[in-house]
Amino acid sequence: QVQLVESGGGLVQAGGSLRLVCAASGRTFSSYAMGWFRQAPGKEREFVAAISWSWSGRSTDYADSVKGRFTISRDNAKNTVVLQMNSLKPEDTAVYYCAADRHLTHFSSTWNHWGQGTQVTVSS
Repeated sequence: QVQLVESGGGLVQAGGSLRLVCAASGRTFSSYAMGWFRQAPGKEREFVAAISWSWSGRSTDYADSVKGRFTISRDNAKNTVVLQMNSLKPEDTAVYYCAADRHLTHFSSTWNHWGQGTQVTVSS
């Protein structure tokens, strides 16, 4: 079982940056793919970024809307995953959720472990 806690959300002006951190419990953290999703009011939860880990190293995946602006990273020794968000836009405003699962997909329904979410608001 993996428990996830997000932190780092807040209010920022357009063009600014925020750093979201997800802290995970459990001794098998390194065997999980870790992802970030977001949900804006009235919209479905959408994929943002994810990172997997295997013997061959890390691989990352990003939604087209955040490529070049967001960076996902993980520290298996600290059981954390970080989403660095730069050049933020008002359309990035949403609740951001950390997720964990054995498999990396873009579909929120396939991820079994979720954090409580953290609000990110980008003002224009």
